[in-house]
Amino acid sequence: MKAYIGTTKYRIAIISILLLFIGSGCSLTRGLKGNEKLVRKVTIKGMNKDFVEQALNFVDKQQQPNNKFNLQLYYWFNKNGKRNIGEPPAILDSSLVEFSRVQIEKFIQSKGYLKAKVDDSISTKKKNAYLLFTVNQGPLFRIRKIQDSIPDAKVRGLYRKARTDFSHLQPGGRFDTDSLAYDRDAFFQVMKRNGYYDFYRQYINFTVDSTYNSGVVDLTLFIDNPADKTEHPIYKMNNTLVTISNSYDKMTGKADTIKVDSQFKFVDYSHRFKPHPVVDYVLQKKGDLYNSDMQTATTSRLSELNVFRNVPNPEYQKTSDSTNRLNTVLHLVPLKRMSDRVEGEFLFADGRYGYNIGNTFTDRNIFKRAVTLQIKLNLSVLYDNGTTASANASSIENQDFKIGASLIYPWLLTPFTIAKPGKYGVPHTTLSTNYSLFFQKGLVTRTSFVNSITYDFLETANKVHSITPIDIEFSKGTIDPVAYQLLLQQNRYSYIYLIGRTIFTTGSQYTYQVNGNLLNSYHNFTYFKGSLDVGGNFLSAVSNLANTKKDTLGKRTLFGYTFAQYTRAEIDFRYYHSFGGERQFIFRVNPGLGVPYGNSNQLIFEKNFYAGGANDMRAWLPRTLGPGQFNRGTAYGGDTTLRSRLKYIDQFGEVKFITNAEYRYKLINDFFGSKLKGAVFVDAGNIWRLHKDPDNPNGEFRFNNILQSTAIGIGTGLRFDVSFFVFRLDAAFKFKDPQFDGSDQWVLLKHADELFRPGAFKKAYLDANRTGLINGQPVGDTYNFMQLNFGIGMPF
Repeated sequence: MKAYIGTTKYRIAIISILLLFIGSGCSLTRGLKGNEKLVRKVTIKGMNKDFVEQALNFVDKQQQPNNKFNLQLYYWFNKNGKRNIGEPPAILDSSLVEFSRVQIEKFIQSKGYLKAKVDDSISTKKKNAYLLFTVNQGPLFRIRKIQDSIPDAKVRGLYRKARTDFSHLQPGGRFDTDSLAYDRDAFFQVMKRNGYYDFYRQYINFTVDSTYNSGVVDLTLFIDNPADKTEHPIYKMNNTLVTISNSYDKMTGKADTIKVDSQFKFVDYSHRFKPHPVVDYVLQKKGDLYNSDMQTATTSRLSELNVFRNVPNPEYQKTSDSTNRLNTVLHLVPLKRMSDRVEGEFLFADGRYGYNIGNTFTDRNIFKRAVTLQIKLNLSVLYDNGTTASANASSIENQDFKIGASLIYPWLLTPFTIAKPGKYGVPHTTLSTNYSLFFQKGLVTRTSFVNSITYDFLETANKVHSITPIDIEFSKGTIDPVAYQLLLQQNRYSYIYLIGRTIFTTGSQYTYQVNGNLLNSYHNFTYFKGSLDVGGNFLSAVSNLANTKKDTLGKRTLFGYTFAQYTRAEIDFRYYHSFGGERQFIFRVNPGLGVPYGNSNQLIFEKNFYAGGANDMRAWLPRTLGPGQFNRGTAYGGDTTLRSRLKYIDQFGEVKFITNAEYRYKLINDFFGSKLKGAVFVDAGNIWRLHKDPDNPNGEFRFNNILQSTAIGIGTGLRFDVSFFVFRLDAAFKFKDPQFDGSDQWVLLKHADELFRPGAFKKAYLDANRTGLINGQPVGDTYNFMQLNFGIGMPF
């Protein structure tokens, strides 16, 4: 049986499951017994609105209203208590209501309302209970003055110098016990960064003198000395011992022992490592003041080498003399040297289905220097099931095969000496070579080789720079002979030039990324990634100086081949906002622009933009959207052969603008061993040609036509989070399709009755986009409202 049979039934079943997960109309109180009441709502009145949301967290968990969907899951799956899925009903308990009242009262008092009182009341309706907490805040207490009592003169000077940089306590400000705790911890960290290895939080205390009638408090900070000492000792770093066990964490047999320098002794029982770069990323050097930040950074940098597991914080041993020095002891356990990872996505739609599968082999320790060898293979295949294009069932429509090898050095490999970075992250030098093969049935086979060297380094913990000073690319296209003659007859020289030319170029790229380290968090932040790719300028200068030959189109050549000149820029900007409880809203803007110039009047095939797929416009298959309002049904008229051959190749552009908005939320904490999360999303955008082109009518970019030529998709999805990766299932629907005109663009509204069944609209679309006849019936591109995407990892 063919894998695609019954795809409509599969789509209906899957979308039904998705809708089932969104909500249910069943009674929320049907599982209650006797006089039990379900807590439906908690309200806090009379409290400063800035604190209400926080105060609600002090309501006992068992008295907080249920998530309706999680409660329904509990009723569905927990028959007789056999399974722990969803969340049990929040049944009213008066003792827990009283406990909640006390906790809310303590909370608001900690926020400066020292005389605040909280009352509670309960109202019921049938089996529903509603809790009301009424707050009488009283006066807000403010800080009148702050003073300190610190007998150690060095510590006193350090505190007074650093206080303005960290303190949340200021005269005239609101009294807040959280601010006291913050200041205490902040100065503890200051001490730990300045050599005070033996310093503890318990040395820091505050006294609060409250004057209730005037609503003010006076604060005094005390920092005590250690017992029987007149000052706190300051420590400096001494010698360092690095020990590497074998992969089973055993230190047996003969070890490789190396005295690196006056500080480092290196002992390796695995016989797999040389001292560098391991000792390079032990960031506390002999004679330095002890610094807890450098201790943590050392752990992070050694972890980032990706050759050790569970890297511990360095341990410190005080020297036996009275010189206040610390010897460092670091014990490391190697990871397995080799690993292999498989990733993939699967998608299907009417008449077409495909997959994207990748495999990455990694050897983590080439040359015994923590140099990584990566070999990556990726295969993307899109099939036609034999009902849309030809009688050849399940034939490959197109495929994209890539294989590449990279050597990744955990330092900057340059011909000149530079300062060893590493404060914010391990820098990398990547030497890579890649081969790719693109095949389009009945049209073209393109191969390309790319060789490059890239430097990645961190400016700060959140800012990453990537520079590729040299990128050498050679690409060649072989057009199917029948297709070549057909393109010639149609005077489609631009397609011949785009997909058939042999070309090489050299270029440079630069990428700047901000907050990539926060992408898996639930903070509020913005993410930015901008890239610039410039090619051919050096070759242009050389060819002009050497006055090299020109080809038949008047383009300069080197070594018998034309070269490309272009500039290509792309931005990925995202705004992440957390609503708490693993609920998150993401808004993404992804524009791009490629401009050929000089020795080129077209971008290289591989440098163009395409739209559609599981990570941008999810309601469209890859390479099936745009450019602009380009309509394949009308562009080729009755030429069904050319329409068939150019499918997936004629929808490209030099201009790209994609926006996405997605709301993610947690459904179930434990769903058969994983967290089940949901998402709803809207995708909007398109790609466009930079200039008007007869081969892509209505495909050019015009400011006065942006809205008309923008596509919109909507959808919902499930994410199964098993901690080390995420399975994703998205159902996306075409809402606005720019290939049509006027009100006909709003396809989901105008033709919703044909969502899961054939009708006049789908028949007309098939007639306009047919590519031939089978048994007297038209075959070709059918209109597909819904696109299913299954993948590993988040879309962005």
